[in-house]
Amino acid sequence: MLIQMEPKDKFTQLIVDEWEYRVKDNPIFATLVGIKQYNDKLPIVGEEAVQTRIRKYSEFLESLHQINKYSLDQLDQLNYDLFLEYISLRLEQLQFRDYRMPISKMSGFHTFLPTLHLHTTFNDEEDYEMYITRISNLDSFIEGSIELMKQGLIEGQIPPKVTLEGVRDSIQFHIVQDPTKSSYYTPFNDMTSKIDTTTQERLKDKAKKIIQEVVVPAHEKLISFLDTEYLSKLREDIAATNLPQGEAYYKHCIKHYTTMDYTAQQIHDIGMNEVLRIRGEMEEILNKVSFEGTIKEFIHYLRTDEKFYPKSAEELMQKTALVLKIMDGKLPSLFKTLPRLPYGIREIPEFEAPGSTTAYYTRGTGDGKIAGYYWVNTYDLPSRPLYEIEALSLHEAVPGHHLQLALQQELDLPNFRKFGSFTAFVEGWGLYSERLGLEAGFYKDHYSDFGRLSYEMWRATRLVVDTGMHALGWSRQKAIDFMLEYTSLTELNIINEIDRYIAWPGQALAYKLGELKIRELRERAEKHLGNKFDIREFHHKILENGSIPLNILDNIIDKWIKE
Repeated sequence: MLIQMEPKDKFTQLIVDEWEYRVKDNPIFATLVGIKQYNDKLPIVGEEAVQTRIRKYSEFLESLHQINKYSLDQLDQLNYDLFLEYISLRLEQLQFRDYRMPISKMSGFHTFLPTLHLHTTFNDEEDYEMYITRISNLDSFIEGSIELMKQGLIEGQIPPKVTLEGVRDSIQFHIVQDPTKSSYYTPFNDMTSKIDTTTQERLKDKAKKIIQEVVVPAHEKLISFLDTEYLSKLREDIAATNLPQGEAYYKHCIKHYTTMDYTAQQIHDIGMNEVLRIRGEMEEILNKVSFEGTIKEFIHYLRTDEKFYPKSAEELMQKTALVLKIMDGKLPSLFKTLPRLPYGIREIPEFEAPGSTTAYYTRGTGDGKIAGYYWVNTYDLPSRPLYEIEALSLHEAVPGHHLQLALQQELDLPNFRKFGSFTAFVEGWGLYSERLGLEAGFYKDHYSDFGRLSYEMWRATRLVVDTGMHALGWSRQKAIDFMLEYTSLTELNIINEIDRYIAWPGQALAYKLGELKIRELRERAEKHLGNKFDIREFHHKILENGSIPLNILDNIIDKWIKE
C-alpha cells in the first residue's frame, strides 16, 4: 500500500536531502561545518559539474513548490521562506556564471586551499591520510578551474585586470624546492603524540612526495596559464554591468547581498546622506581634541603621525587581544545567551597579507573542535592605525561575527540555517556591534572614537563607490579619491578595499544597509516599549533565529513589540 507523506515530512526530507547533497558536492564546505567523512576530497570543478548542480537545485526548487507552505506549522513556514530564498538565489547566481572568475588578489581557491588545514582536525593517522589524499587531488581541481577560466574568456566572464594584480606572487609562494617549507606541509610540523614515530615519518614522507609531485606542479601549471593565456586578456573596465547580462547580474548581486530590492541609485543616495551625517560627527571630534585645521588636515595628521601606528606585529596583536578581553567581560550586560565556542586571534598568512583586507573572521567548525578565528593583517604596519583597533575588533570577534555566528551554530535549527548566512544580516550585525562599544565603555579616547566614525564612514562610502563603479560610470580612481576624501583609512587600505569591491560586486553594500535596518528596529522597539525595553531581550530576539533576510527580521521584531 502506498503511504502518502504528510507535508511536514516531505519538507523535512527535502531539506535533509539538500543538505546531504550539498556536503557531498562541496567537501570543503563539509570540512568547515565539521563533517569529516569528505576530508579526503576536493570539489569536482568544471562546466559539467555546474550543470549537474543546476539540475539538482532546480529539482529541489520544484519539490519545494509542490509543498503547501500554509499546511506547515509556524516554525516550518519560516524555514520554508528561508529555504526558498536560499535555493532561488543559488540557482540565479549559477546561471550568471560568475564561477568562471574564481580568483582575485583578495580571495579564491589559491589563498584558501593552502590554509584549509587550519579548519581540519588532525587527531589520528586516518586524519592525516585523508588530508594527503585531499591534496593529491589538487591537480585535477586546478585543471578544472583553468577550464572554467578559459570558458570565461570565450563567453565574457572576464575579471577586471586590477583585481588580479599581485595574484601571481601569492601563487608563486607555494612553488617551493623544499616541500617542508610548503604551507600544505604545515599539519606535519607538529603531529599528535597519539601517532607513533615510525608512522609519523611515513606520513611525512608521503606528504613531501605529494607536495613535490602534485602540489608544486599544479601551482606551476596555474602560473603558466596566467602568464601565457589569461592575464593579458583581462578587462580594462571595472563595472559588473559590463559583464554578460550585466545589469541583471548587478541587480542580482544587490538582492543577494542586501536581501532588499533597492536600485543602485537608491543605495547611492542613501550612502551620500550617511556620508554627510557622519562627516558632521567627525568634525565634532576635531573640536574635542582642539585641532586647528580642516578635517582633511586632521586625516592627514592621523595618516602620517607615527604615534598612531604599532612598532611591531606583536604590539598590534597584543593591543587587539586586550580590547577583546575587556569586551568579553562586558558581554553579559548586553546579551542573555553567549556561545560556548571560544575564539582566537591569528595573523593573516604572509602569502595572503599584501592583497588582503585589514582583518577578517573565520567561523569555527560545527562539531565544536576548532574555534572561530579573528585574522589580523600585520603586513605594512604603517597602514594599521591603533585608533581603529577597537571598532575593528568589536566587529570581527565579539560582540560581532564570532558571537553571532557561533551562537547560530549552537541553535536548534535545520543545518541549512545553522551553517548558512545572509550577508546583510551578518555584516549588518558586525557594524551594529561596533556602535555597541559606546554602551560598553569603549571609545573613551577621542582618536579611537574618530576611528569608530571612520569605520562607519568606510561602510557608508561603500554604498557610494560600489554603486558608482558598477552601475553609475565611476572610474576606479574616482572611487579611491572619494574614500581618501571622506575616510581616514590609509591609502593602501583604500586601494585594497576598492579592488575588493570591483572583484566582489554588491557584497560591500550589505554592511551599512544591514546596520541601518537593525538600528531602525532598535529605535522602533525603544519608542514603543519605553521603560519595558530591555537591551538583552532585544539582542536575544535579533539573534535567536540566526541569519535571516532583513524583511523577515523586520516582521519578527514587529511581532515581538506587539506581544
